[in-house]
Amino acid sequence: MHRKILTAILTAAILLPFLFFGLLSVGQAWFYPSILPQRITLSNWQELLVGQSELQVGLLLSLILGLGVAALATLAGFIISKEIAQAKYRNRWLLLAYWPFVLSPVVLAILVQRFFLLTGMSGEIIGVLLGQLILAFPFAVIFFQSFWSQEVLQLEQQSQTLGASAVYTLQNVLLPLATPMLLICFFQTFLISWFEYGLTQFIGLGKVKTLTILVFKYVNEANIFHAALASLLIMLPPALLLWLNKKFVFRGI
Repeated sequence: MHRKILTAILTAAILLPFLFFGLLSVGQAWFYPSILPQRITLSNWQELLVGQSELQVGLLLSLILGLGVAALATLAGFIISKEIAQAKYRNRWLLLAYWPFVLSPVVLAILVQRFFLLTGMSGEIIGVLLGQLILAFPFAVIFFQSFWSQEVLQLEQQSQTLGASAVYTLQNVLLPLATPMLLICFFQTFLISWFEYGLTQFIGLGKVKTLTILVFKYVNEANIFHAALASLLIMLPPALLLWLNKKFVFRGI
C-alpha cells in the first residue's frame, strides 16, 4: 500500500511539469486571479509547426547542435580515452580533462571568447558547437575511462596476437563490448548540449538562438505562453532518452 502511494506521488511529481507547461502552451490571456488561462488555443503550436517561426528555428538549431556535439564528443572521447588509459602519465591527462568542470560555463566562455572572436566563429553555429565540445568532450573522455580496463586491453591484444587486424578487432571485439556505453555517452553528451546556456549565449552572441536561449528571452519578455512551449520542447527529448535508456540500453547491459 505504501509502495503504491509513493509510486503515485513520484509519478505525479514527474508528470506535473509536463501538464503545467502543456496547459500554458495552449493558453492565452491569463490574468489574476484566474487559475486557468482565459482562452485555450493551438495557435502557439501552429506557429511552431507551420512556417519558419523563431521556435521552429530554435528547435532545429538545438537538434543540430545536440546531435553534432554528441556524435563528435562520443567518437573523439572513445578514441582519446583509450590513448589516455595506455599513457604513462594517465592521471595527469585525466586531471586536465576535469579542468573545464572547475569553472562555470559563463566564466569558461569569457576565457575562450577571444579565440572565437579572432577566428570569426563568434555568432556562428560552428563556434557554438566547438564551444559546447569544451564541456562534452572531456566528459566523454572521463566517462570511457571505466571501459578501458586491463581486461579489455588484454582482450584487444589477444585478438591481434591471434592474427586479427586492428579494424577487425575494433568491429568484432571492442565495439560490441562498448555499444551500451557508446549509447549512454551519446545520450549524455546530447543532453549537455541540449541544456547548455552560458557558452551558447556568450559565443553565439545572441545570434544562435537555441531553445534554452529562447526560454530566457521569452521569460524576460513576460511571454509566458511561448516560454512554456519552449520549456516543454526542452523537456521532451530527455524524457524520450530516459525511456530509450531504460527499455534498450540498460537492458542490454
